[in-house]
Amino acid sequence: MILAHPEAPVVVACIQMEPVFSAVKQNVATSIQLIEQAAAQGATLMVLPELCNSGYVFADRAEAWELAEEIPEGTSTQAWLACAQRLGIYLVAGITEREGHDLYNSAVILGPEGFIGRYRKVHLWGDEGLFFTPGNLGFPVFKTAIGTLGCHICYDSWFPESFRLAALQGAEIICIPTNWVPIPGQDPKREAMANILLMAAAHSNSVFVAAANRVGTERGQPFIGQSVVVSYTGWPVSGPASADDPQTLLAELNLADARRHRCWNDFNQVLKDRRSDVYDHMLGSGIQAGHY
Repeated sequence: MILAHPEAPVVVACIQMEPVFSAVKQNVATSIQLIEQAAAQGATLMVLPELCNSGYVFADRAEAWELAEEIPEGTSTQAWLACAQRLGIYLVAGITEREGHDLYNSAVILGPEGFIGRYRKVHLWGDEGLFFTPGNLGFPVFKTAIGTLGCHICYDSWFPESFRLAALQGAEIICIPTNWVPIPGQDPKREAMANILLMAAAHSNSVFVAAANRVGTERGQPFIGQSVVVSYTGWPVSGPASADDPQTLLAELNLADARRHRCWNDFNQVLKDRRSDVYDHMLGSGIQAGHY
């Protein structure tokens, strides 16, 4: 088990891979091989793509249901959990979740100590609403031995409120399983729109961001890769990764810097400068603020 000091450097790995649709056992096995390789290079926090156990492009809800699993009892979560405990690492992985009669686009947060929690995608993209129920857990943060983690999934990153609520609860890094697709009007010579949004969010909230995308084309839908790790300053510290090929990004981060260096000068601290007399401190969410 990791016994890291909360202000010790952490090596983060964003594992960009190409899941095979419906090949759950194969996808999980591939992800574990890549996790093992990253762990051998010193990584202790891993981020996998969105729905990386099942694939993304469902023909209908019945197909999504057949590929979904309960959390944490399902075979994918249990395999990843055994891997996390064996290697002494923390893992955030996208998974198709089934609970009762509902399906969720979810992520599991796992560590050496066991199952830590789950996140359910709040903002559904495209036809996801035909299969999934919108997330009902808000934007939880997870305190671990290596720091305080937040989690979003893909389209959540288009909403500034997602990052702000996590930061106000004390998140030091936001882990983002994602399946980014081409954005209309994108200049191929420019970085992905998602990367621009993540840089802005990291800067304006003073949090690290680690986003793991997938690559390849699934049932005619291309995915654009370009996974990235962004500093609390807003500048990338690893990546963007390839737009076409599987790749693992590594970055050594001191997560405590996200809190320690939020004062940009003698006068300004981005979260404390908020005008809560003009707008609700927690954006009307009812969430309790953490230490920021």
